[in-house]
Amino acid sequence: MPTFADHVIASLKASGVRRLYGLPGDSLNGLTDAIRRDDGVDWVHVRHEESAALAAAAEAGLTGELNVCVGSCGPGNLHLINGLFDAQRSRVPVLAIAAQIPGSEVGSGYFQETRPQELFADCSVYAEVVTSPEHGPRILEMAMRAAVERRGVAVVVVPGEIFLGKTGRDLAPTVVRPARTVVRPDDEALSEAAALLNDAKRVTILAGAGAAGAHDDLVRLAETLKAPVVHALRGKEYVEYDNPYDVGMTGLLGFASGYKAIEEADTLLMLGTDFPYRQFYPRDAKVIQLDIRGEQIGRRTHVDLPLVGSVRDTLPALLPLLTVKSGRKHLDEALAHYARTRRSLDALAVNDRERTPIHPQFVASTLDRLADEDAVFTVDVGSPVVWAARYLTFNGRRRLIGSFNHGTMANGLPHAVGAQAAYPGRQVVSLSGDGGLTMLLGELFTLRQNRLPAKIVVFNNGSLNFVELEMKAAGIVNYATELDNPQLAEVAAAIGLWSRRVERPGDLEDALKGAFAHEGPALVEVMTARQELSVPPAVTVEQAKGFTLYAIRTILSGRGEELLDLVTTNVSRRILH
Repeated sequence: MPTFADHVIASLKASGVRRLYGLPGDSLNGLTDAIRRDDGVDWVHVRHEESAALAAAAEAGLTGELNVCVGSCGPGNLHLINGLFDAQRSRVPVLAIAAQIPGSEVGSGYFQETRPQELFADCSVYAEVVTSPEHGPRILEMAMRAAVERRGVAVVVVPGEIFLGKTGRDLAPTVVRPARTVVRPDDEALSEAAALLNDAKRVTILAGAGAAGAHDDLVRLAETLKAPVVHALRGKEYVEYDNPYDVGMTGLLGFASGYKAIEEADTLLMLGTDFPYRQFYPRDAKVIQLDIRGEQIGRRTHVDLPLVGSVRDTLPALLPLLTVKSGRKHLDEALAHYARTRRSLDALAVNDRERTPIHPQFVASTLDRLADEDAVFTVDVGSPVVWAARYLTFNGRRRLIGSFNHGTMANGLPHAVGAQAAYPGRQVVSLSGDGGLTMLLGELFTLRQNRLPAKIVVFNNGSLNFVELEMKAAGIVNYATELDNPQLAEVAAAIGLWSRRVERPGDLEDALKGAFAHEGPALVEVMTARQELSVPPAVTVEQAKGFTLYAIRTILSGRGEELLDLVTTNVSRRILH
């Protein structure tokens, strides 16, 4: 008769799970022993449970399949919480198995006692406690089903002794696979949308991650409406490639052409996006928003017509109702503006006559050129995500993973762990900041221990760079943001990774080629310019005032050389180009 732990592993395996991410602990002994005795499921031993959850989130985001992370009782499962928030906000199916203290001790203030079902309530679609081995299989099945169908985090809390308890009967493994559905608005709503779009003179499309699987129909829609397509960051990998109507991004990470295409529209069609920044929406346009989750329609801007459905299911029904537009003025102006913007951005992504420190645009552009055609990129929050958004290009085969909704530091390396575990033969590249890498530096040991050949490219500018930019925009003198780093390439070498430190632009390409050619994990540390500005496409009056105050206060603080470095890094180079 199987133990509950045996049933858990058999059910996960039958449902397509191939690995669990976590750290062992005494409250998990029953579960880890069941994994040891089963040759169909692997244990990916990470160095911090937050990384386990982030790794599971990355794999779930790439595969669309259920993935699993594990935490021992008390502090072990508490460490999961940040990674689970990332998974929940990214809407990927993750099951978290949170061990608990002995059931007989709950409520007694026992060693390491917490209440995980309450702690995880805000970052899950389901969180329940298993009260007995006989009760466990039903809770497990409901949790797996909730994670898969609601595309979120489900938490199963299990007192350690229950893993070792017998289920009471020989149970067949639970098999949970996603149900196949078609979700689109009804015919009346589609007709209303078609009427608004047919009457519009200047339509702009804003497409996000919800456009996955709808690329060709999206391009046909843009051709029919003569509409420029602006993509949100999470939509970049699905929307940008093979799309003659794409005009880039808007928002804090975007650039002027995307902002202009939306600002000048008389009708904005939002497809599968919850783009959060209200200041980048048009002031007077009519807005149609299509989303699979009706509850988030209208959260960011006024919406004239709400539509509930998936982009993939809705566009084939909408397209036949639309009249092909002949006027291209709005589209052509947006495309021309994008071409100018793209040239300006690319002009900054060059070897600036061997000047140092190296401009991060050049690093991202070189990385984009050298990486495989099916590479998986993971990106840290902060300045690396800016350069990824502006300089990585996609082709329908490359993938992009990041903490784009939750915005946690240190996600790049743990996401790379999950991506590489999912695709052991595929090139995985993390664009990591020095702050993010050092926050979860222990996961370099995870790469070594699990023989995961991920490549880590570190943008080392000696600072919490994006925080400094935010301080500048708020008129605050930079403070407490400097990072006194060792040579991170030497740290990686001591751990056993292939590594190089790049201080001159001319050495970058050889270092990246060496890392990519190496069969095991590798790290390239690139010394990048601390004062490089990533200016948003529209600067508000408040931001302009903030930069002015920052300049005045920096000079008055006796740090005029910092301001001179800022001008030299940005203004003079842009004038030359």
